[in-house]
Amino acid sequence: MRSISVARLVLAAAILVPLGAVAQSPQAQADAAVSKFDRVMRPPAAKSARRTVFSQSELNAYLRYKASWLPQGISDATVGFLDANHVSTSVVADLDHVRQRSSGGWFDPTAYLKGKLPVFVSGTLTTGGGRGTFQLERATVDGIPVPPMFIQEIFAYYTRTPELPSGMRLDAPFLLPSEIERIDVAAGQATVVQ
Repeated sequence: MRSISVARLVLAAAILVPLGAVAQSPQAQADAAVSKFDRVMRPPAAKSARRTVFSQSELNAYLRYKASWLPQGISDATVGFLDANHVSTSVVADLDHVRQRSSGGWFDPTAYLKGKLPVFVSGTLTTGGGRGTFQLERATVDGIPVPPMFIQEIFAYYTRTPELPSGMRLDAPFLLPSEIERIDVAAGQATVVQ
């Protein structure tokens, strides 16, 4: 009798584990993130709070498979939801692109590094009232600590638009789109509140 129960358990695991793996494939997670982004970008019809939870793995799958909007020269983007309002991001940035637009002088931090290198940034994301700020706490390029000025040069270069020819400031407050009130970050997930 006991061997039948064990056999059923093993059979159930043999069937359910692969099914679970298929449902949690990176492509399925990317698709789930796209659906959630579509929902978030449509402002809620009712005035009651709407919460949309993104897992870290969903967002990283999205960045890997669906983020065609990433600028040329940025690849291998990942995000980390570390704990209460602490986030990190890592990309491979083509610093040759950045150097072409910089002054190249002695005090230009981008004059000293070239090629495609991993850039890591972590800090505190504070949001509320439809606005947000990011406070940089740690930054490295190819594992070497770099000053905030260096990261600002990279960020400004990759956020340039016709409306913002100098790019965005990393430390400047920003508006949250689509009536987003705030984004709550916890270990492994971020919750968008509208």
